[in-house]
Amino acid sequence: MTEPRLYTRTGDHGETALGDGTRVPKDNPRIRAYGAVDEVNAALGVARLHAGGEIDARLATIQNDLIGLGADLHKDKGADDTPMRISATMVAHLEEEIDAMTADLPPLTRFVLPGGSPLAAHLHVCRTLVRRAERLTAKLATAEGVNPQVQAYLNRLSDWLFVAARVANDNGRTDVLWTPGSGH
Repeated sequence: MTEPRLYTRTGDHGETALGDGTRVPKDNPRIRAYGAVDEVNAALGVARLHAGGEIDARLATIQNDLIGLGADLHKDKGADDTPMRISATMVAHLEEEIDAMTADLPPLTRFVLPGGSPLAAHLHVCRTLVRRAERLTAKLATAEGVNPQVQAYLNRLSDWLFVAARVANDNGRTDVLWTPGSGH
């Protein structure tokens, strides 16, 4: 049996299909939102090159979550014809992990600049990409239906990535801190 071709040529004129078969322009707000989620997932793959152990395993789980989140935005259906959804339980799990990681960090007294270790720097890039995906999803939600847990998950994920970056910086001890007025 031969593999089907990856290319279909159906998007050559600036349109693509949603999971329900609807054809839309490639700059449609729904396409922009799940495209931004795809960018996050790719950036997480780069971050994982610098991660190990528990953080790598957790990032792998988040990458899988993001496929489901993207499918939700794409209007894909699950095997039983129900929408694939990000759940409140998944959001709560991120919150629990944020709380657990934060417990071991020194309190913040200044803004943290992106940087420090290679892993922390990549996690900060991922965090900013999640914020963009969140903004695009919020814009989509004003025009069309979006599972509210998708927005909550993205919001919590950006917080999770911020805290994980601090953990990657030797539990916050090597965070790069903002120095007010240092450029003048």
